[in-house]
Amino acid sequence: MSGHGTPIPMVSHPSGALTGTADVPGDKSISHRALILGALCVGETVITGLLEGDDVLDTAKAMRAFGAEVTRDDGGTWRVHGVGVGGFAEPEQVIDCGNSGTGVRLIMGAMATSPITATFTGDASLNKRPMARVTDPLALFGARAVGRAGGRLPMTIVGADYPVPVRYTVPVPSAQVKSAVLLAGLNAPGQTVVIEREATRDHTERMLAGFGAEITTEATDEGRVITLTGQPELIPQTIVVPRDPSSAAFPVCAALITPGSDVLVPNIGLNPTRAGLFTTLREMRADLTYENEREEGGEPVADLRARFSPDLKGIEVPPERAASMIDEYPVLSVVAAFAQGATVMRGVKELRVKESDRIEAMATGLRAGGVTVEDGPDWWIVQGMGHGRVPGGQICASHLDHRIAMSFLVMGMAANAPVSVDDASPIATSFPVFEPLMAGLGADIQRG
Repeated sequence: MSGHGTPIPMVSHPSGALTGTADVPGDKSISHRALILGALCVGETVITGLLEGDDVLDTAKAMRAFGAEVTRDDGGTWRVHGVGVGGFAEPEQVIDCGNSGTGVRLIMGAMATSPITATFTGDASLNKRPMARVTDPLALFGARAVGRAGGRLPMTIVGADYPVPVRYTVPVPSAQVKSAVLLAGLNAPGQTVVIEREATRDHTERMLAGFGAEITTEATDEGRVITLTGQPELIPQTIVVPRDPSSAAFPVCAALITPGSDVLVPNIGLNPTRAGLFTTLREMRADLTYENEREEGGEPVADLRARFSPDLKGIEVPPERAASMIDEYPVLSVVAAFAQGATVMRGVKELRVKESDRIEAMATGLRAGGVTVEDGPDWWIVQGMGHGRVPGGQICASHLDHRIAMSFLVMGMAANAPVSVDDASPIATSFPVFEPLMAGLGADIQRG
């Protein structure tokens, strides 16, 4: 599947029990960061378990364009020979980040404090997404940005000749914005300080520390205060990428709503800033257990076992949990349709500026499948119908959004009638083996 090519319609039919082991791909967030920080070292960083979806492959291409040597051997091990902090070369061509908001925003940060110029573009979905939330703080370092109206791609970033450190309070919970500022701070003298009122995924902080940067995090009345000392010499690392909890969400949620299912999803990252969905599902009475809990590469990891849960109940998801599960709300809304009672989701305005307006996309598709949904600017409520009572039978628009497409395909496995998606090609951006993996568990998903 390709997120950049011809549309691929898919139909998900009611399924028998889903059983077996689901080896989901490597974590996308960690994969992006491993490539970028590897490129900012002097020497060779070795990465195993890298997610080889379109989004991450586009970041690998970008690192090559900035002068790093990035190779993959036949066994799937990636090697990055970096150029050092401040060592990026000026790209000769436009940097195409495809569908990846994470990729483009982190790369903009990494190059913004070097005296080079780069132009960024993406696919139709990415080119609609706002970039001012990143370019505004990068301007404080001395970088300049010129893009389309509304601060949208294509956009040219002119890096700062003489960068200065900044102190920046992130206005909305966003790991991408926080990470862009921290990556820019690497090549600024002195200390760059980022303050976030609500904790977001902390992979960047963990990985910067692992690569030898001097970085501290302190809980204060202002929020989490992250202080980075600039111009370090980063040390190459050997990185084992844990499997992606956002990808694991789909086989896990499918198992919970499909009768007779018992699915094991091994080696999933359970970073507390990412695991909000699994906490929420357990509060909804999901039969979801953690096995073989351990730590790998500074990240907590476990094997997840998900079994069919006929007595799911709707709950009110705490708004403060939103940052730890923002990408999982679409598939959570599908599970909510099969629960008893209302599931209330608040503090989720960030969903409206993702690859699509995810609240609108999911609400429209769920309503077309017979589910009652209410929504507002920063909230939505799904009225659960209970197991065996969700009609389905609708055709849903994916809006070039991989998570919308996969969520509705999960719905089709347990609804009373098949659920169709107009274009599932964007799934390749994050979960290129979704089709064969789900088929191996017993799902009936057909193209066309």
